[in-house]
Amino acid sequence: MKIACSKSNLLNGVQIVSKAVPNKTTMSILECILIDASQGMITLTANDMDLGIETVIEGDILEEGIIALDAKIFLDMVRKLPDSLIRIESDASLKTIITCEKAKFTIIGKSGEDFSYLPVVEKEDKIVISQFALKEMVRQTIFSISDNENNKLMTGELFEINGDELKLVSSDGHRISIRKIQLRESYEHKKVIIPGKTLNEVSKILPGGADSDPIIYVAPNHIVFEFENTVVVSRLIEGEYFNIDRMLSTDYETKVKVNKKELLSCIDRATLLTREGDRKPIVINIVDEGMVLRIESALGSMNEEIDVEKQGRDLMIGFNPKFLIDALRVIDDEEVELYMVNPKAPCFIRNEEHGYTYLILPVSLVANYGRN
Repeated sequence: MKIACSKSNLLNGVQIVSKAVPNKTTMSILECILIDASQGMITLTANDMDLGIETVIEGDILEEGIIALDAKIFLDMVRKLPDSLIRIESDASLKTIITCEKAKFTIIGKSGEDFSYLPVVEKEDKIVISQFALKEMVRQTIFSISDNENNKLMTGELFEINGDELKLVSSDGHRISIRKIQLRESYEHKKVIIPGKTLNEVSKILPGGADSDPIIYVAPNHIVFEFENTVVVSRLIEGEYFNIDRMLSTDYETKVKVNKKELLSCIDRATLLTREGDRKPIVINIVDEGMVLRIESALGSMNEEIDVEKQGRDLMIGFNPKFLIDALRVIDDEEVELYMVNPKAPCFIRNEEHGYTYLILPVSLVANYGRN
């Protein structure tokens, strides 16, 4: 095989597919990126058997062939080569020479025949969604998935289509994030669980502009994302997602409308008095005159009052400050509305259109401060 392409094209392609290279594996071939120049175009592929990414890059094929190269070494080499034309040449013994200007690397590759190609997925009922919308929805929900592999369902997000509405849901057991958008067309009902890693990587690859919209295909065991010159194929998480609807309620005893930036800044300041791993809650005391936020820790204490519009009863309630910060950071509205029932019931942050809903469980003030 012999190919030539610009550093920028090659680096961009290698960085895209590297996201599917596993950190740990017993199969050394999976630690490689496949360069396939046997079909009249240059295709780069990586596959960890759960997530596979394939991208086509521009370049010249001087001699057709395929070779698999160690992903980490290859990426580091390409990164550090000059911004010029890169030539990659491999022979029958798998010896691969990478040259750029006066720099020359020689490494031993692996046979491309041993590489696991992306699974062939039946593509029916394509779904078209705006790049920007998909990227934003992932950003606004991905933070509340669980990293606990013992509960596989919580490591993914519910992806549900009802007619012309797309809903993404994530939960780690302490909070729930829900985002909804309206699609341009109506589709058949679909309900699958996509691994969080897949959505994270797809979001990173998407430029987020309005140039071209990704096409999504949902199959029984896989989901496929196609955009520009890249294809992402991922296994779905098996199982039935939690019944989120029964956890949602429109009832409330206390409703607060508050400036989002002011509330976020206040909670952020309060966390200066907590160490990493410290579970001290932020206490929110809601009265007619306003909302007082308080935190006490081994490092000290802080009180701050914020002006709010309040409806309903006075309430004192505590939360993990990180959970509030995570939700508030991804809400773009100038003002947010918090709905609460009592100190032991979830708090809901949502807009009137229900385009977003963030459910956050409170923490016990008795356990932390010895009071109700």
